[in-house]
Amino acid sequence: MSKLVRTPLRLLFVLALIVGLMPTAVLAQDGPSDIVDTAVAAGDFTTLVAAVQAAGLVDALKGEGPFTVFAPTDAAFAKLPAGTIDQLLADPSGDLTQMLLYHVVPGKVMAADVTDGLEAATLQGKSLKFTVADGKVMVNDATVVATDIEASNGVIHVIDSVLLPPADDMAAMAEAAPMADASSMAPDSMPVTGGESMPLLPMAIAGLAIVALAGAAFVTSKRAA
Repeated sequence: MSKLVRTPLRLLFVLALIVGLMPTAVLAQDGPSDIVDTAVAAGDFTTLVAAVQAAGLVDALKGEGPFTVFAPTDAAFAKLPAGTIDQLLADPSGDLTQMLLYHVVPGKVMAADVTDGLEAATLQGKSLKFTVADGKVMVNDATVVATDIEASNGVIHVIDSVLLPPADDMAAMAEAAPMADASSMAPDSMPVTGGESMPLLPMAIAGLAIVALAGAAFVTSKRAA
C-alpha cells in the first residue's frame, strides 16, 4: 500500500479514536454539581443562595454530605411577611442559620422514600413532618413542587413556602440577647430603697442636730419664764 493511501487511513483512525473518546469527556464535565452550585445554576433560588452566603454555610453545603435540601424558591421567600428577610439577615449566625439548617436533612432522601406521616430530623435539631395525600407531598405546611434534583453531594426538593422552626425555638433565640443585656444592666438599674438612700453617718448627724435644737429651745423657754 502506498504512502498516499496509508496516511489518510491513519488520520481517519486517529479521528475515530478522538470521536470515540469525546462522550466520556463530555459526561465527565456534565456530571452533577454540588448543592450550592446546582441551586445557583437553577436561577430560582437567588434569595436562598444569598441567605446561605450571609450565614456562612456555603462551605458546609459544598461538603461531602450527603444532604437533602428542601429549597424554597424566590417566590416562596416573597410570601413571608414584610421585613422578615431583613430581620433574618440582621442575625446571620442566629435566626438565619437556624432557619436554613431547618431546611436540611442529613442523608439522601429521595421522593420514593417519603411516606405519609414520615418525620425526618434536620440539622437544626427539630424534625420535619411529611404528609402524602391525593398525589401531593407536603413538608410541614409547604408543598413540594419539584423533586429529586440530584447533586454531587445530595439531592434538592423544591418547596413553595419557607420552613420556619417551631415558634418556641424562634422566640427563645429572639429573647436570648435581650435577656443577656438586661442581666448585665441589672446592678446599674437596681431600684434604691429608702434605707439604702440614708447612710448611717448622715442620719447620726441629723439626729444630733435635732437634739441640739431641742436643747436650745428648752433653754430659751426657761429664760423667758
